Amino acid sequence: MKILLFGNAKIKYMPYINFYIENIDIDKNEVHVIYWNRDLKLEKLNFSKNIILHEFKYFQNDQCPKFFKIDGYWKLRKYVVSLIIKEKFDFIIALDSLPGILIFDKLKKYYYNKFIFDYRDSSYEKLFFFKYIVQKLIDNSYTTFMSSDGFRKYFSNDSQRKIKTSHNLLVDSLNHREDKEKYEIKSEKIRIAFWGFIRDEKINIEIIKKISLDGRFELHYYGREQQTALNLKKYVVERNIKNIFFHGEYNPEDRYRFILQTDIIHNVYFDDNMMLAMGNKYYDGIIFKIPQICMENSFMGEKVVQAKVGLACNPYLDCFTDKVFDYYKNLDKDNFNKNCDLELKEILNEYNEGNQIIKKVLNS
Repeated sequence: MKILLFGNAKIKYMPYINFYIENIDIDKNEVHVIYWNRDLKLEKLNFSKNIILHEFKYFQNDQCPKFFKIDGYWKLRKYVVSLIIKEKFDFIIALDSLPGILIFDKLKKYYYNKFIFDYRDSSYEKLFFFKYIVQKLIDNSYTTFMSSDGFRKYFSNDSQRKIKTSHNLLVDSLNHREDKEKYEIKSEKIRIAFWGFIRDEKINIEIIKKISLDGRFELHYYGREQQTALNLKKYVVERNIKNIFFHGEYNPEDRYRFILQTDIIHNVYFDDNMMLAMGNKYYDGIIFKIPQICMENSFMGEKVVQAKVGLACNPYLDCFTDKVFDYYKNLDKDNFNKNCDLELKEILNEYNEGNQIIKKVLNS
């Protein structure tokens, strides 16, 4: 079988691609991957030599206004469609909503029940036309993997039968589950850490304000620094704040290093999409057994409270740092670890069900 995986970012920013790659028999199938090199920088790739990579190179700042992104996406569509025509793929995996929408006409016409739709972003569902196409993508797919059950509310009851829950965990992380307990680097300060793409400037300014006034804490940011991160760094420098740190871009395996000096994971977001989403750091928290803070009334906030693996709290509250401090100091570590184990077991059950679905369709 000739299989195409199509994403609209650099491979290191699409860790969920491993969920599919790891379940494809590379010896039996011809596997192609299209990815978008937006910053035009070289990327260290560790894929099997049997996987054929197609790099779409076109500079685009991720935080530029949406209107200015149209040209890049139009060029990407032309690139992908020309490859589909040339290679005549048997099966396609669309990694996220925009890749699926870009080639919706081709998927609907030539690939009914012969593509997987990976859905992980609800940013545009308030637009009827966008929601309509996503609904059709789900209905025409072999199956749709959805990264958060919080997104299900947008789609019809009939579509639910096509939707399976996926989880953004990196399997290799399980090999490092005990690292923190064995090699933890101690500190007098409580170290809160954020890792990933740094966005949502307003809520992070609020968190920085609160942490900067409380000497019990340090706040560390790990991630590529586009405009939001640069604005946050400027805010910290201009106010001569001494307990906020920015460490820059990292590779996925670098997490094994900085979890050793992390006491609490900053997993707080406050936009329409992330209030419903499940972020990668949720899984890092339960795998590495690190408590996390999520936004009050968010889907992740409800999950951490329900599973007893973190705190749901609103950074705009005056008592924000006191609540975080009291939560951390009163944490029963043994019970917390047991709760992480129980939550991970449930997630791995669903993850393995997804593995079997992929193996069945792509290796048969």
